Amino acid sequence: MSLFNIGQAAKASGISTKMIRHYESVGLLPAASRTFAGYRQYSEKDVHTLSFIRHSRDLGFSIKQIEELLSLWHDPQRPSSKVKQLATAHVEALNQKIQSLISIKSELQKLVHCCQGDDRPACPILDGLSN
Repeated sequence: MSLFNIGQAAKASGISTKMIRHYESVGLLPAASRTFAGYRQYSEKDVHTLSFIRHSRDLGFSIKQIEELLSLWHDPQRPSSKVKQLATAHVEALNQKIQSLISIKSELQKLVHCCQGDDRPACPILDGLSN
C-alpha cells in the first residue's frame, strides 16, 4: 500500500495542501496518520476521497452536502434515491442562482448602456447603484 505525504496527496488529488488540512479539520477527511517526525501520511483511499471531494466541489456542492455525499458513498446499503434527491436539490438551487445572475447581468448591462463613459462626472451606473 502506497503512502503519500501531503504534497504528493495534493498533487494526486488536485487539492491544495491548505485545503487538505481544512478538509481534515472539518471532518470530511479522517485525520492523517503521522510519521515519527509528525508529517502527515495519506493512503490511496485518502487520495481517492480527496478526489471525490474535489470533484464534488467542482460541481458546486457545499461542505455540508459533501459530508452527506461521502456518508452515502461509504454506505454500501445506501438507497440511490437519497443521492439523487441531494443532487436534484442542488440542481434546483443552481437553477435559482443562474436566474438570479441573469437578472443581475441584465440590470448591470442596462446601467452600462446608459453610461457615456466620457470625461464628465455624470454617471448613470453610480446613480443606479445609489438608488
